[in-house]
Amino acid sequence: MNILLCSVGRRGELIKNFKSSLGERSTIVATDCDPTAPALYIADKPYIVPEITADNYLTTLLEICEREKIKAVTTFIDPEIKLLSENRERFSALGVEVLAPCRKTASICFDKYDMFKYIKQCNIKTVKTYPSFEAFFVDYQSQEIDFPVFVKPRTGSGSVGATKVKSLDRLKLLCEDNQDLVIQEFMEGTDISADVYVDTVQHRPVSVFLKRKLATTIGGANKTISFKDEALFEMIDELTQYFDFRGPIDIDFFYKEGEYYLSEINPRFGGGYVHAHRCGVNFIKLISNNIKGFENERNMGDYEENVLMMMYDSVVIRKEQDLA
Repeated sequence: MNILLCSVGRRGELIKNFKSSLGERSTIVATDCDPTAPALYIADKPYIVPEITADNYLTTLLEICEREKIKAVTTFIDPEIKLLSENRERFSALGVEVLAPCRKTASICFDKYDMFKYIKQCNIKTVKTYPSFEAFFVDYQSQEIDFPVFVKPRTGSGSVGATKVKSLDRLKLLCEDNQDLVIQEFMEGTDISADVYVDTVQHRPVSVFLKRKLATTIGGANKTISFKDEALFEMIDELTQYFDFRGPIDIDFFYKEGEYYLSEINPRFGGGYVHAHRCGVNFIKLISNNIKGFENERNMGDYEENVLMMMYDSVVIRKEQDLA
């Protein structure tokens, strides 16, 4: 079973998980536009491809799928999710399962304000989000929100550009300089992440791994601890009914005063999935079952609590002439 992993970057540990789970009869093919992306050289076959905005990017992926007899494709970066979703039929024509949500769901998840509006319509508790300084100022004057707040790109990813703001003047200046920012309330509660697998056959979550974030860097948490909560399992079960997900997703929550608040949903493998995998929650085997046409059994919370994950740096060494 050959799998195509796109825009792999530094996600070498996840590629190791794929290789160990699928075994020697499978080939893990990886792509990136940067020949020095370290995860490329942990895969079985690396490909250097154009940037995702290039006119020939999609055709390049399709050619790789045909050449390598790929059975499933996914991406590790948010901007590429929509592209895969929009071209699902072209991949399907080659017998390739696209591990990405439907087009509408992909679009909602990529836009933080659209996500906020949609989640509010679904009556799911979420973090207050404003599309502009003017919209924020209305609630600020009526004392419905106060400082500090967070500003971040409306369609950004990996926490890039996220900034804590403590004053009205500073907020106004930032919004004047960048019209593509959203403003979000500052949540002082516990930062939570959930790795969720939505079965591609039955279109419902079949596996969930919960973890509290103990320390974070740009791009995600680097120290987490596992826990279980039936209330959050039920909330995840409910909220996923309002979307059309296919495969792995990463959901962020805040826990404040006894309530969970949805922060955002990234419909891809989260950076902390390696924690779940080491605890025996194996989404890659679930992918393999789905590709073969089998439904996965529902198995929520089948892991041990209070297990720590502590990330550390490692390296890949290659001679320049040996780069892909």
